[in-house]
Amino acid sequence: MRQIKLMMAGVLFAIGAAHAQRSIVSLNGTWQIAKTGISSGMPVAYTSTVPVPGLVDMATPAVEEPFTGALDKDKNNPFSNTYGNKSYQYNNSLYWYKRSFVLKSNNDEVILLKLNKAMFSTKVYLNGKLIGQNSYSFTPTYVKLKPYLNEAGKANELVISVGCSNNLPDTVCRADDGEKVLFAPGIYDDVKIILSGYPFITNVQTAPILSKKQVRVVAEINNEGNKQLNLSYVVRELSSKKVVAKGVANNANNSIIDFNIALPNCMLWSPEKPFLYTIELATGADKLETRFGMRSFRSDKQNGVVLLNEKPYYLRGTNIALFRFFEDSQRGNLPWDNNWVTKLHQTFKDMHWNAFRNTLSFPPERWYEIADSLGFLIQDEYPLWKQKDPIVLTSDHLAKEYTAWMRERWNHPSVVIWDAQNESKYDTSTVAINKVRGLDLSNRPWDNGYNRPAGENDIMEAHPYLFGKYFNAYDLKKITTIADAYFDTSTIKKGPANVDKDYLKLISSPRVPDNTWVNKSKDEDRKTAKYPIIINEYEWLWLNRDGSPTTLDKGIYANLFPEANTPEKRLEVYSKTLGMITEFWRAHRLAAGVLYFSGLSYSRSAYPVGQTSDNWADVKNLVLEPHFVQYMKPAFSPVGLMINFWKNKLEASSSQAFPIILINDTYEKWAGNIQLSFIKDDKTVVAKNIAAKINELGKENYSASLQLPTEKGKYQLVAEINYNGELVKSIREITIE
Repeated sequence: MRQIKLMMAGVLFAIGAAHAQRSIVSLNGTWQIAKTGISSGMPVAYTSTVPVPGLVDMATPAVEEPFTGALDKDKNNPFSNTYGNKSYQYNNSLYWYKRSFVLKSNNDEVILLKLNKAMFSTKVYLNGKLIGQNSYSFTPTYVKLKPYLNEAGKANELVISVGCSNNLPDTVCRADDGEKVLFAPGIYDDVKIILSGYPFITNVQTAPILSKKQVRVVAEINNEGNKQLNLSYVVRELSSKKVVAKGVANNANNSIIDFNIALPNCMLWSPEKPFLYTIELATGADKLETRFGMRSFRSDKQNGVVLLNEKPYYLRGTNIALFRFFEDSQRGNLPWDNNWVTKLHQTFKDMHWNAFRNTLSFPPERWYEIADSLGFLIQDEYPLWKQKDPIVLTSDHLAKEYTAWMRERWNHPSVVIWDAQNESKYDTSTVAINKVRGLDLSNRPWDNGYNRPAGENDIMEAHPYLFGKYFNAYDLKKITTIADAYFDTSTIKKGPANVDKDYLKLISSPRVPDNTWVNKSKDEDRKTAKYPIIINEYEWLWLNRDGSPTTLDKGIYANLFPEANTPEKRLEVYSKTLGMITEFWRAHRLAAGVLYFSGLSYSRSAYPVGQTSDNWADVKNLVLEPHFVQYMKPAFSPVGLMINFWKNKLEASSSQAFPIILINDTYEKWAGNIQLSFIKDDKTVVAKNIAAKINELGKENYSASLQLPTEKGKYQLVAEINYNGELVKSIREITIE
């Protein structure tokens, strides 16, 4: 093994003598950092330190003045969130990271630097020379170090610069997001040195073939010097380390080696049983290990569902908007704390979620490893949203970025959908998708934003924001400053008189999740096109963590829920309503997946107030808001139910039939009782039990008539089942008159 010596605040470490096989040396830790103008050249002095991975706003002492709340030139626009020159997005600065290292031997044939991810526009200098650069912000940077190293035993100075998003060319993706403000740059994923020899394995792709109980392996080999190549492999179970296959590839001595490995007794990977394997490839001079899972995932267009391991599978989950969380005041180093990230995913599991979308952001690579191990299905969305100049950002440019992304991610069994963009409608992505689709040997489906799906075996996203129709948030004539828009309630419009405020009508009957894609030339729209629909955003009722409305929802709460005039009341009405909407989209089986927005985001209740939020009561300790858990956990139960009744006023002493929809996302039958009750002041007034059963993946309709209470007042109508020891409830608020 190589001997590695690390020193505090970094800057110097030593690596031992050359070895015959690959060695990875982490450069994570404390680096020095300095700031300069964009054309000022390297800094003369480094007076701050910063953790890697992380962001430049974590430097000590700070390299930027903190935002003080000063208004910018758009102060009369309530939806302007720019910080002026206080935002990194409008900054013309470079941020320089530095540390040193010593190699006791330079004999390794391959000495390669890998930055997993850094933004924006990375440049790498070694011993004062520019040796590599990468304009992409969401995929790895690889740089050869060997030609530029000092002699063995002498210190090497490594400097990495990152810039600001506004200085990126229009030919690359910038992760534009009109609901962000800071856009802090930084080296936000791992940095490492790879030392090895030739033949060197540059990439490996694993593609399970479940029908044959085989895994296809494609290894890319850099064999400078044309050395003898014998590629051997060993497949092990990750947890037990048991060897399940080994051998030698029979088509060696090629730059691309393509072969199949039989795994006759393989265990399938799923969110319920996330069984993982490792494959170790060795050339004699190099050895590379990667993890994989035996699973398939595809679109079933004919039936409007997705298939996991060739069985219908319903997605339940959320979104992670990590780049927004980067702008949260409570963020600190949490995204790089392994225990915190693991607990985050486990908390998602506890909410009955089996899936999530990485929206407008890619987390560090460690997040994907945790998702593989705990069992999640990920819709991995490229951080592209309505970027300007789609003509300049051509399909060729996008295809190159997509290629780098796919090569880094394709062995993760958790990644099941390539998502090309968010909510955008230009054709650039369509062309780019079909340029790179064939690179993925697992043929995962693609999401193409608000465009028509790019292929007949893809899926389409839906964002049915039903409450958007009530968004008449501000009377602009009353606004003279941004503070008016955020804090002065007199600026709220009361809503147009012709808008029906009975929002329950929106979910009183089945409806296809709508969106903006319409192909008039083919007389085809979302109601007739047969693609599996993933609802990966819905509701439009966000509250900040303290219960205050966001900029998008202040008017909605004033118009629809005026009685919710305290944070506690708003948090409760939000969760009750969101729970009903979640039941609605799941129960009618018109969507292959339901993912609420958002499980992790920012929460900004002071200027600049945010547009969305998540639902943590304590994000540092990962405690969800109690009302949210109370109503949303049962709404996502694998075996769930919905009272399909939407009147909120009934006549005392009358008899009323209440329809109930029971659904089962699992592969096991369920049988039990549905208890239907009227409850007042925590006491059951009227109740009836209904014997019920449901087959695997089923949907069943039940109905029961109740004699309504004689006493007038406000009641809860509750339908309840017991699923695996957990009480699963559907609740309606009813006034008896």
